[in-house]
Amino acid sequence: MFRKTMLAAATLSLLAGSALAQDVKVLRIGLDGSENEADQIRNTQCVADGLKAATGVSEVKLFPSPNYNGVIQGLLGGTIDIASMGAASYAAIALKDDKAVDPILTYTGSDGSSGYYSIMIARKDSGIKTLADLKGKKIGFADPDSTSGYLVPNVALPKEIGMPVKQYFSETGFGGGHENLVLAVLDKKFDAGTTFGSGVGKWEEGYSGGNLHQMVAKGNLDMDDIVQVWKSPLIPNGPLMVSNKVPADMKAKVKAFFMELPKKNLACFQSFTQGKNKDYIEVNPAFYQTIVDARKSVIGG
Repeated sequence: MFRKTMLAAATLSLLAGSALAQDVKVLRIGLDGSENEADQIRNTQCVADGLKAATGVSEVKLFPSPNYNGVIQGLLGGTIDIASMGAASYAAIALKDDKAVDPILTYTGSDGSSGYYSIMIARKDSGIKTLADLKGKKIGFADPDSTSGYLVPNVALPKEIGMPVKQYFSETGFGGGHENLVLAVLDKKFDAGTTFGSGVGKWEEGYSGGNLHQMVAKGNLDMDDIVQVWKSPLIPNGPLMVSNKVPADMKAKVKAFFMELPKKNLACFQSFTQGKNKDYIEVNPAFYQTIVDARKSVIGG
């Protein structure tokens, strides 16, 4: 009798899990505003189409946000199911609710590494070449929730300039995403600004991946117009995150789709990950603990 009861309970559990998965009719992907909305939607549409077919949901919706925080709040509140963002955005979520999402995958770059760099750029015609040239100048950051565009520079720069960022520069501000930040530097709204890139590959191509690479590919940037003033230590590539409100078997389908994406549709994978990237690899919260600790010390919980 006990054995029959246990078997019945196990069967009900499996059926309940199956019913939960079947109840997922729509998956929602958040887009963080790191580049302009139309380009983000275009670069992600192939993912939405493939994910719909792979998971059997009736629809995959794209939700563009004007900034990182919109997606962060969506993941915390359960109105966004999936997002690929920088490590600092994951840290913001983990510090609020470490059970809200799982970081499941990250991508490897063209050289096989799982990291990238914060890169500070200035206009070539400004005469600015080094951090010393920027003392007393105006610097722009991409977004307050950006890893490379804000968090890492505010951790790493004081060690090099010998004082807090706000004391060294005359003024600081935000560009409203990486693409807009670079355009603001070109428009002379900032003397320099922080964005991101793989740090490998050809300079004239904006390296092999990252925002600079994307802008060059779209014809929005000529690398001859800018110079690299500073490069950070290596930053772990940001995670693909899935909300823990998504049932376990659906999360497994989502993970399997993304793991196979570089093999099945390399162009889509590289469009989605912004560069000549190679593959996805599995990650977990421990992979991002240093960034969580850094965010807590610089910005707080």
